[in-house]
Amino acid sequence: GAARGAVCAPPSKSCGHRMLLCAALAAGESRIRGISRSQDMAATLDCIRAMGGSARLEGDTAHITGTGGCAAKSAVYPCRESGSTLRFCIPPALVPGGRAVFTGAPRLLERGIGIYEDVLPRAGIRIEKSERCIALEGALTAGEYTLRGDVSSQFITGLLLALPLARRDTSLHVRGAVSTPYLDMTLDTAARFGIEISQRDYEEFYIPGRQRYRSTYFSIEGDWSAAAMLLVAGATAGEVTVRNVSMLSKQADTAICTALVRAGAAVINEEDSVTALHRPLRAFEFDATNCPDLFPALAALAAAADGVSVIRGTSRLEYKECNRSEAIREEYAKLGIEVDTSEEDLMKIRGGKVRAARTQSHGDHRMAMSLAVAALRSDEAVEIEGAESVAKSYPGFFEDLEHIRV
Repeated sequence: GAARGAVCAPPSKSCGHRMLLCAALAAGESRIRGISRSQDMAATLDCIRAMGGSARLEGDTAHITGTGGCAAKSAVYPCRESGSTLRFCIPPALVPGGRAVFTGAPRLLERGIGIYEDVLPRAGIRIEKSERCIALEGALTAGEYTLRGDVSSQFITGLLLALPLARRDTSLHVRGAVSTPYLDMTLDTAARFGIEISQRDYEEFYIPGRQRYRSTYFSIEGDWSAAAMLLVAGATAGEVTVRNVSMLSKQADTAICTALVRAGAAVINEEDSVTALHRPLRAFEFDATNCPDLFPALAALAAAADGVSVIRGTSRLEYKECNRSEAIREEYAKLGIEVDTSEEDLMKIRGGKVRAARTQSHGDHRMAMSLAVAALRSDEAVEIEGAESVAKSYPGFFEDLEHIRV
């Protein structure tokens, strides 16, 4: 059915992870308002407790008493399915030296810790991996670090959060940084806690040592990754307004508005809301290299457009909650939508009528949401197995979708 109405975007997951961990590294109590009760946020709260801080959630406000930058020297960090939690927590856990063991869902451990496996052993840190956990032992020290930036910005974020606590200054050299808006978010969040980091063209980061995080009170903005799904619902099947979002946000997924305009949808931007209205949609081209989480939403948008849309950046999708490139190709084919991933780093989607089908989320929250939004254009029911995976980031997604479904 059509989608018409207004929805308040849930709090930003990306901002929430960063805020909670900065609070965990500060001395004293911080209050962070706007924490969703998603599985990923629960994972970060659990890891803060493992680190030696205290964390409680009252309503949507997290009360965090931090460690003052000194994590427990021996701890087990339960990361559940959250890649951000795993990659953000590793460097701070190693600042005092000792042994840190990270557990999580099989898919998370399969995704691994990539760049850290190259960088951290050169800094004297030992890494042991098994099917059940990843264990690291040693101390993260200041100095010169060089790492690839073309895999994920999360590895850079983890180091940026931890190295201000080192005893000396650090220079971080990054080759080919991607998802730079996420790095802007990291620098902005750290600054709100009193941390100074300078950077040049995302290639060099200078991090003064002996800094201290200051506790603070902060209210988290709405999540553009979630908003993207709802706006595509409006653009493809009606008219939807998403509140609690701002185009001034540093979140990478504000780029969905550019894609919507290129596809021919009407987009109205107000102070704290964005509205997407359905118009006859045309094929579009879009580079999602710096915003890979938009791929599932872009797939639903392209499926409704007339012609073949071209989306770049598929190389970023292999190590998500599933191989999203293959999952999109496979599941959209069931809906009668042709998706071509044969060319390197490209996805081509031919728009068309969506048919009834039984689909799979592949355990991926964004795939479940994407299929649900695409299904709005079907004359018959589309079934999504594993739809409960939305709880990872947006537990209220189906309730919100039902609210705006006509």
